[in-house]
Amino acid sequence: MYERTPFYEQVKERLIRYAKIDTQSDPNGTDTPTTKKQFDLARVLFDELVAIGASDVWLDERACVLYATIPATAPGGMPVGFVTHMDTAPDAPGANVRPWVLEGYDGGDIVLNKEQGVVLSPDAFPNLKRYVGQDLVLTDGTTLLGGDDKAAIAAVMTMAEHLLSHPERKHAKIALAFTPDEEVGGLAKDLDLDRFGAKVAYTLDGDHLGVYMDETFHASAARLIVKGRSVHTGTAKGIMINAADVAGEFLLMLPREQKPQVTEGREGFFHVVSVHGTCERAEVDLIVRDHDRERFESREAYLKNCADALKKLYGDERISLTISETYRNMKEIVDRYPFLIETLIASIRDAGVEPDTEPFRGGTDGSALSHRGLPCPNLSAGYENAHGRFEYVPIQSMEQNVIILLHLVERFGGMTEQ
Repeated sequence: MYERTPFYEQVKERLIRYAKIDTQSDPNGTDTPTTKKQFDLARVLFDELVAIGASDVWLDERACVLYATIPATAPGGMPVGFVTHMDTAPDAPGANVRPWVLEGYDGGDIVLNKEQGVVLSPDAFPNLKRYVGQDLVLTDGTTLLGGDDKAAIAAVMTMAEHLLSHPERKHAKIALAFTPDEEVGGLAKDLDLDRFGAKVAYTLDGDHLGVYMDETFHASAARLIVKGRSVHTGTAKGIMINAADVAGEFLLMLPREQKPQVTEGREGFFHVVSVHGTCERAEVDLIVRDHDRERFESREAYLKNCADALKKLYGDERISLTISETYRNMKEIVDRYPFLIETLIASIRDAGVEPDTEPFRGGTDGSALSHRGLPCPNLSAGYENAHGRFEYVPIQSMEQNVIILLHLVERFGGMTEQ
């Protein structure tokens, strides 16, 4: 049995309370934020920050970005920020979340929903074996949990409450921001860096306690549009241009061995997100990913070459390819500030956790923020099986994250501006 820290009940209560608030974002939404229900959590956090004594608490009523400050308790030191996101993923139901706690997990199957036969098993999810003896916050098997990223919010809020009630702990200014729409590519686009008030920061987002990330993909989105020519099939020879068929030719040009289902580690890929087509018009949406900028740019160039080949066959006016930047690898920026990772590694070890890292096969708010001028590596929030009905959060992981954060701000308090 694990010995509970003073933070145990706080992080548990916070995660359960936050998880019950539906904050699912919408990948097809055109509003800012994409769903207004994200304001429901923002307002809860606003009131909570005011109640625990945070300063400069402000909610952007247009963009749904919440800001707060924990004032410095010692002169000097280097301000540091933390960014977490309030929305949950659209990949599984996100309303009517019913979290529950299994204490002292014994390593066997966990029945999430007896009526529907939903079982969380280490046979299917071997990472469960990491948490034998720990206490797990689970779903009822019908929704996601929302530990991504509410486990992070619970840890940050618990850290904030502890520091504000213990002014004897010496630290520099701490900036907090809670953002919407991370799961659908928002990437903290409306975070006001001047209002935020720190020149360096960390996101908390990801699984496995103690994992940190200073490298993400370069990412773009691409769309191919084909304009066809439809005539009666009986007289189509030499006249018809079937846009759906042309889109199919484009799909066959994508290398089979460079798709996410057959790549890992630092291997990049092309991923077809959707295909819609008729004889008259077809659209292919895809994403492009790679950790290495040169390889990434060659991938974008390959797509352009594919489009050019189709233009030669069917005419320039019938083929349109657009490529738009999503985010870029944070490593290009974070590597210029080695103290960010050095200090994070030391703080993880201070908490008695062994740090680990890996190139992240995705992006974070910090990917975009780093390239906007706020260097922002990532610390894992400690959730598991995000975006699905089998999601769970070990309470001990949230506890340890609070301790890591406290060591981190203490170390920044002893640093000078760099």
